[in-house]
Amino acid sequence: MVKVLSYGAGARSARSVLAYQSTEEKAHDQDGHEVTDINAAVRSWEREFSERKGSDDVLRLNYELAVADRKYVGQALRSLADEGFSREGDVDRTFAYSVSEKPNGQTRLQFALVIAHEKKDRSDRSQVNRIAAQTDNIQAIDRRMDTAMRGAGIAVISRDPASFSSGPKGFTAALHAMRRDDAEVTVSTKTRVVERSGKTGRYQHGGERRELTATNHRELTRHGRLVGSLLQTRQPRDFMHLLLSGPANVDRSTFVLAGRDFLREQFAGHRYAYAVHNRTDMKKHPHLHVIVALRSPCGHTLNPNIRDFTEWRLRFAEKARDRGIPIDRQKRIERAAPPPVKRWEWEMFQRMGATAPSNVIDKVVSKIRDTPAHPRREDAKRRVKQTRRSVGRVIEMLDDLAWDRAAPSSLRDLSQDIATALRREYQRLETAVEQGRDPKEEKGQDSMLRSTPITAAQAKAAKKALANIAVKVATKIADPADRLIFEKATKIIGKVVGLQLDSRVTKDRTRTGSWSGKHKSGSLETRSAAGRGRVAEHSVTNKTSYDRVVDAARVARSHADQIEVNQERTSNRSNAREPDRAVPKSIKLRPPKSKPRDRSR
Repeated sequence: MVKVLSYGAGARSARSVLAYQSTEEKAHDQDGHEVTDINAAVRSWEREFSERKGSDDVLRLNYELAVADRKYVGQALRSLADEGFSREGDVDRTFAYSVSEKPNGQTRLQFALVIAHEKKDRSDRSQVNRIAAQTDNIQAIDRRMDTAMRGAGIAVISRDPASFSSGPKGFTAALHAMRRDDAEVTVSTKTRVVERSGKTGRYQHGGERRELTATNHRELTRHGRLVGSLLQTRQPRDFMHLLLSGPANVDRSTFVLAGRDFLREQFAGHRYAYAVHNRTDMKKHPHLHVIVALRSPCGHTLNPNIRDFTEWRLRFAEKARDRGIPIDRQKRIERAAPPPVKRWEWEMFQRMGATAPSNVIDKVVSKIRDTPAHPRREDAKRRVKQTRRSVGRVIEMLDDLAWDRAAPSSLRDLSQDIATALRREYQRLETAVEQGRDPKEEKGQDSMLRSTPITAAQAKAAKKALANIAVKVATKIADPADRLIFEKATKIIGKVVGLQLDSRVTKDRTRTGSWSGKHKSGSLETRSAAGRGRVAEHSVTNKTSYDRVVDAARVARSHADQIEVNQERTSNRSNAREPDRAVPKSIKLRPPKSKPRDRSR
């Protein structure tokens, strides 16, 4: 197994990963040398680390106020939050503040505002609510802050230059900085944890605003993690923490050599260090923890994606098999394997035992027993019924199109073919499931689609008609889940129909060479029963495939005869122009005769 555990940035994070690698054995670098001094290794790695900073997610402002009570400052900030910090209606942002007294008798206000997008839940990937860290935006926030304070009767004497923090750690650091003078720190946010019976809590952003006031270091850290859980941030990547895992009954030394071969070939030119865990414990799976610098000394930067992970898995399996280790190259989704267990789920199971949430217990027990997790029976039945309904709707729509006289003939032909093929294919898969066979191993049948040439206008009309019918049918489906599945299915059908229509247009162009008036009638000929009525409207005689073959042969013979006749006529004409004309054997060149001029004129 090849898996990326995490990405990191900075020397501090790299030192932590190297220290974790060396808990059981000393790590080895790309040159095969043992990493004895972690600090020296990190200093050499920093040369390849990028100097790019994280995104500006938290705005920090410090104000010098006249003598003011914390109560009135909090009321002014809450009223501004109800109106919007950057503009009217921007009322969902998290902010934090602390008020402390200075020796000169003035009041110091430390303020932090989250300008990054705060996600509705962890699945949210949008960034619509982010405020760019530009001078105009910061000045607009400062003006609204000054107006709110003066409206509450608090005079603003001065303000320090604005500063920014990045990510959840930056927000937590801002909270700790506000507490340096033993001042109370208040966090006002709409982020909360929704408790669920038998399951872990879910982070959500929205609803009513609440204030969390604390002076304890641990409480502030907990509040910072709560807000940071839904903070949309962009952090730099200097290195990745990679995991290479193998079976439990493998020779550890051979496994390390296979991992070394893979790393030398895949990450040549990059700095990396690896160390083996579980070398002596034969009951556990051995694995290599690898830290790889994403930027090479030559400037090449790695940006791995899902395709790279698949390729790494295949190459590592090849290196392992070269060493005699039978490692499977399949993905987890392609085989019946236990579900992945996260570290916090394993720690929760160890700490709580039988009182842990049921979903955590099922995953950990399945992992310990090495058994795949079976889906819930009721959920499986519901999905099967939903799929059957969606497929039935698609087939019914195609059947209606096949008999619709107002639809284009090309669309009627394809609808009839695709409906028949879908009905046959779905019945075959259902039979395989009922008899206990794997549907993936079943070989499907090729559907014979139409190949009659059509014009580009006919193809365009057919695509438009199919899209209109699909929209009308989708609007009649009440269940949103069923409507979504039907829309996805119709998109696939639309692509299939579009490809078929485009290929038929291309074939007609290749055959005729141009869309001249001579060949327009040929595009209306069709072998389908649905298309013969359409052809009759254009008063064109429809023919079978056999008739068309006979006609093609007859036309070819007539063309050959015509070519012979033309050649004979050409030769006869050339002979008629020059009858019995002798061709001279040689040509004599003579100067032209001069004529005498009449000078009397």
